Amino acid sequence: MRVVVQRVSRAIVTVDDKQISAIESGLLIFVGIENSDTQEDVDWLSNKIVNLRIFNDDQGVMNNSLLDNKGDAIVVSQFTLHAATKKGNRPSYIYAARPEIAVPIYEAFVKALELKLGKKVSTGIFGADMNVELLNDGPVTILMDTKNKE
Repeated sequence: MRVVVQRVSRAIVTVDDKQISAIESGLLIFVGIENSDTQEDVDWLSNKIVNLRIFNDDQGVMNNSLLDNKGDAIVVSQFTLHAATKKGNRPSYIYAARPEIAVPIYEAFVKALELKLGKKVSTGIFGADMNVELLNDGPVTILMDTKNKE
């Protein structure tokens, strides 16, 4: 699994000009799933994300997590995170999982975040053509990949 985590002041997901999800302060999480991803990837990544200390404490130091701040989250599926760009100018998406593999992992990831946060996590619509509006706070943007746990 590969994610782009952005600390946001607000984020809104729309599909066909209809608002699907919206949050104020929290995290916008773009997630890409590949064929080899498992529940182990879901568990590691969800735990890492809710505990990332990327929110400011009272002294203005990034010392608080989403759990500490009781912030919200939106998860948006994005298969293009697995784009292979080594050859040519047209990205290949051969590493991105097909929906029959990706959807159950995506849903497990959202559920895992909800359990850890103790509240509902907003989402986009898997596979839909979405518009995502965000106000990046900081800006703070973190890239993580379960295959390269650095």
